[in-house]
Parts: sequence; structure tokens; C-alpha cells
Amino acid sequence: MSSLRGRDFLTVADLTRNELMDIIYLAQEVKKVKYSKELEGKTLAMLFAKTSTRTRVSFEVAMTQLGGHAINLNWSETNFVKGDVEDEAKVLGLYCDAVMTRVFTYQQNLELAEGCGKPVINGMDNIHHPCQALADLLTILEEKGKLQGLKIGWVGDGTNVCHSLIQGAELLDMKMAVATPGGYEPKIRGKAVLVRDPREAARHADVLVTDTWVSLGLEKERETRLNIFTPYQLNSGLLKYAKEDCIVLHCLPAQRGYEITSDVMDSPQSRVFQEAENRLHTEKALLLKILG
Repeated sequence: MSSLRGRDFLTVADLTRNELMDIIYLAQEVKKVKYSKELEGKTLAMLFAKTSTRTRVSFEVAMTQLGGHAINLNWSETNFVKGDVEDEAKVLGLYCDAVMTRVFTYQQNLELAEGCGKPVINGMDNIHHPCQALADLLTILEEKGKLQGLKIGWVGDGTNVCHSLIQGAELLDMKMAVATPGGYEPKIRGKAVLVRDPREAARHADVLVTDTWVSLGLEKERETRLNIFTPYQLNSGLLKYAKEDCIVLHCLPAQRGYEITSDVMDSPQSRVFQEAENRLHTEKALLLKILG
């Protein structure tokens, strides 16, 4: 039986090194087989307080291809907007086998997990994006053949994706350098090296990663952020500081011409859409580990 069976998955740090690698290795296997019936009769409730493309579609397709069923719930159309979060979560747990959440705060996820009685999977909150990190790590392993000892260079805002990658890199003995402007450093630092100069993060990097400069909920800061982050653009000039075989990742949606240029996003070194596809395969593996 999987050590993850019946457990919540709220952060990458919830996992041991072996558990993280087990998910990634299983994802490699399920990527070869499109359909199975291993989750037949299982239901996943998907609770969205934020907009979503990849998270909703990848989880719903994953459940369908594994023989199960997913229910899409818009937070604003449920009684979560007026009821006690733990009470409402308990009801979901009585109906469903697991709940996937895409909410605004990590505290909301903790409350949901406290009340649910069934596994809660964090599809994203303001601090963590663990499912994205799983896809990123699978993509890196596919391209590099290993993870240990590789250098990830992060450039731009210290977002939730950055936090989850920092946790994954630490578990897997990877190096990570994060370049942000002052005041925009990641809240979770672990063993990541923090620098100001994006060239330092990119120097000798095996992987370069960036994310939007204006995350969901920060739209009012848009103009200020665009000005502050301009020197942190992932462009062809910055890519020259990385290793010749460096790959480029972005969790999407990308604001082309801001955090990343089109020539880099569409370059032979880009693995952005392979990374996006891998959300499906890593989530299948995660669901199998938790519900199988």
C-alpha cells in the first residue's frame, strides 16, 4: 500500500524524498498508458476560488482516464461563501473520495483539510503550488536523466511556484539560485541561494524558470510590478549565462514580452508545453498514490 494513501497533499514538504521520487517515477509509467480503471467508482471534488485552465482540465482528465469522476465546484456558487469552511469541507468529505482545492490562502487549505475527513490536494494557494512543482521535476528528469546536483535558476518574483520548487530541490539535493528585486524574495527559502543579479541565478544553470510578475489577486500592483521586474526578464541575453543545454520552464499562463520573451519561450530550449502536459501525468500518479 502506498505511504500516501489517504493523506493530504498541501505542500511538497509534506513528502519524504522517497515519496516524491515515487510520484515522479510513477508519472513516467502512467505517461505511457492513457487509460486505466484503477480509480473506477472514485470521485474527486474540485473546488475553485480562482480561475484555472491547466489545474481544472488536468485533474478532470486524470480522473476520467483513470476510470473515476471529477466534479467542478466554483467557490462563489457554493455555500463556502457563507458557511463555516470546516463544516462545508466535512460535507464534501462525506460525498467524495478526495478534494482538490484552488483557493486564495494556505490558511483556507489548512481549514479545508482539518474539516474534510478525506484527502485534500492543494491545487494552488498563495504560498504553495505543489502540483506544478511535481510537473516541473518530471520535466527536468525527462530532459536531464537525473535531478540530484542540477542547478535551477529562478528569475523574477518569489511566487508560490518558486516556494514549491525550493522545497522539491531541497528534498532532492538540487541547487537553486533565486534572483528577485528587493522586497519580492520568496517567503520560503530553504537552502536556496538568494541573489539580486539575475545573471548570477542564470550562471551555469541547468534549468531556468520564471513566473508571471502579476499573480492572481495582485492586479492593482500591475504597473508598479512591471517597472520593478523589467531587469528580471528571461530573454536570450540572460539565457547565454546558463549552460548550453539549459532548458527553460514557465508554469503558464505567460505574459510574453514581460517575464519571458517569445524567442525564448518558443526556442529549442523551451520545455514549457512539455511541462504543461506533465501536469496531467504527475497528477495521475498523485491520485493513484492517494486514492489507489
